[in-house]
Amino acid sequence: MYDAIVIGAGPAGLQAALTLGRMHRSTLLLDSGEYRNGTVLHMHNMVGADGTPPAEFRATARTELAAYDDVEIRETAATSVTGVEDAFVVGLVDGSEVEGRRVILATGVADELPTAPGLQDLWGTLAFSCPFCDGHEHAGKDIAIIGAAPRAEHLIGLLGRIVASITVVPIGEKFADDDLRALEAKGAQVSRTPIASVERVDDGVRILTDDERVVAGVFVAAGAMRQRSPFAAQLGLDMLESGCIEIDEFGRTSRPGVFAAGDLAHRATLPGPMASVLLAAAAGQLAAVGIIQSLLAAEN
Repeated sequence: MYDAIVIGAGPAGLQAALTLGRMHRSTLLLDSGEYRNGTVLHMHNMVGADGTPPAEFRATARTELAAYDDVEIRETAATSVTGVEDAFVVGLVDGSEVEGRRVILATGVADELPTAPGLQDLWGTLAFSCPFCDGHEHAGKDIAIIGAAPRAEHLIGLLGRIVASITVVPIGEKFADDDLRALEAKGAQVSRTPIASVERVDDGVRILTDDERVVAGVFVAAGAMRQRSPFAAQLGLDMLESGCIEIDEFGRTSRPGVFAAGDLAHRATLPGPMASVLLAAAAGQLAAVGIIQSLLAAEN
């Protein structure tokens, strides 16, 4: 039986495994090969690794973990989590099972993009959601924001000082007059008709509405996210309005022995998860520390 089973090998899971391994706690890290930033060419706003391809970051982390005898990595997906503290059973995709005293859920979330033909094909390379992650790369360039007006206003405030110009394009229905005026007051150009499609061109992204325009990149001011895995529902964990798992400062969930880290969870004092490689890794470290504290308490 492992001291801890970490499900998910993005930044949160990798850091959790490293922290547990350094404290000589037997740890199994399960890597399904699916990552929220799997289509991203370079990650940003990560000190010491700014501009690093995510795949390179993961490979470096895996090399570092290989130095720790107490960390085992399996290239497989988990399908279920059952049991109680000190006796969890994790089902694997091949039908086998592994047992652990504690579990960290680090499977992240999946983005559900708004309906716009071509958008999925651009996601992570020419279409983005986070100005902290991808705004600087569009400095002095023309961009578009597609989606709902309130979120678009927020993105204009963040990106306006970085880019050359912003065009806001609605999805589904045209903007109400009040929204249109508010967006224009922020200095943006506003399309009067909803988006028809987007596509990659040599100069960036071609956006089709009732006319055509080409921009360097697109930021999405709409869409949602969902839990990538079924484990929160299987375990009956307390959830927040954001759709994320509720945790405390050390990643503890409402179920004893189950911890969560990364984009799939956050504290109730926050409106949502902070989509950041750095913060996901920090959350993984805190969850690992929480597990170590929990194990020590049980052993004393």
